[in-house]
Amino acid sequence: MDQVNQVRIVELKDQTEVEAALRQIKVDARGVPLMAPKGVFRQFWVRGLSVKAANLLKQQMLAVGAEAAVSEGASRFRDSTTDVLLMGTVKQYHQAIGKLLLQPFGLKDLARELRSALDNWDKAGRARQIRARDQVLTLGERTLVMGILNVTPDSFSDGGLWLDPGRALEHAHQMVEDGADIIDVGAESTRPGHVPVTSEVERERLAPVLKRLVQELPRPVSIDTYRSETAQWALDQGVHIINDIWGLKKDPRLAEVAARAGAPIILMHNQDGTEYQDLMADLLTSLRWSIETAKAAGVGEEQIVTDPGIGFGKTTDQNLEVLARLKELKVLGYPILLGTSRKSVIGNTLGLPVDQRLEGTAATVALGIAFGADIVRVHDVAAMVRVARMADAIVRRRLQAEAEA
Repeated sequence: MDQVNQVRIVELKDQTEVEAALRQIKVDARGVPLMAPKGVFRQFWVRGLSVKAANLLKQQMLAVGAEAAVSEGASRFRDSTTDVLLMGTVKQYHQAIGKLLLQPFGLKDLARELRSALDNWDKAGRARQIRARDQVLTLGERTLVMGILNVTPDSFSDGGLWLDPGRALEHAHQMVEDGADIIDVGAESTRPGHVPVTSEVERERLAPVLKRLVQELPRPVSIDTYRSETAQWALDQGVHIINDIWGLKKDPRLAEVAARAGAPIILMHNQDGTEYQDLMADLLTSLRWSIETAKAAGVGEEQIVTDPGIGFGKTTDQNLEVLARLKELKVLGYPILLGTSRKSVIGNTLGLPVDQRLEGTAATVALGIAFGADIVRVHDVAAMVRVARMADAIVRRRLQAEAEA
């Protein structure tokens, strides 16, 4: 039989994967770093550029063989501003960035943003460590599982189940035995329509259990609060991590508390209402504000984790869109925590009550890992650890092979 040429489409997500493919076909080692940036294609959406900046940007992109799509009105100088869709290889972007750094109309700042976005995207998923006070968490090698412990009477899924300190401790130990890497403790329900409590009430609920959790568990404990007073008290009890569902918007002093203690902080996107000009762009802008607020207070780059806030300030359709576009958060350059466990987006999509959402949670966890999640926050730890390990075996196979080499 005659030799048949076989052609197939491959998806090489980043420069590391392109380099691996080049080595597999035995390219001259000297050519690998030269060719790899030509094999990664990226698109960037830039909002609200002035017409002068947009047209100059288009010229620079075309000059390196890439593309920049602008509105017809901008190309004819009828509009004052335009969004721009950039399309090119990593190599072309770096060539254009070098030229844009010399240009006016704000293009120098845009060039820096593009360079940062390219770097952040490529480093996403790589192994890194977070120091949780006296413990260390390694991200990137496998997905970490955060077990939920609500010491509340009214949480949407398990309200009242773990109010008794003995049962709460027993449940926490069981989650660790089931494979939880972090235990997240909260004392205020944040379900839709919840009634806020004071910091004093939070501490009253936490006091019988928190210190024992820190002393007895071989895993880091995080405190789910947006109040600086509660966070400081919890850190004094030995808690390792702060998990803020408001991303410092309710109490910016929380960042100072985290910085003083050297504690990692999880910054979640949240807002009142569900109105957005552009869902993902607005979400990223909000998270950038949270990140900059944390850094300004002294929180280290390596101590920040982001969370898109599934179920908070979003409709069901918006939650599904964020889940489908989760990988866009990689442009920020920080680890991603995903919390979908038993949430209404699953119930509304499948038409199921809260106690029948295990499979829906599993689907969001598996896809979340495929789309870039580093940590998943769940109620059903044993089942979701299995889901995460199976997803990791597929998604993180390359990283695991590199670590073993």
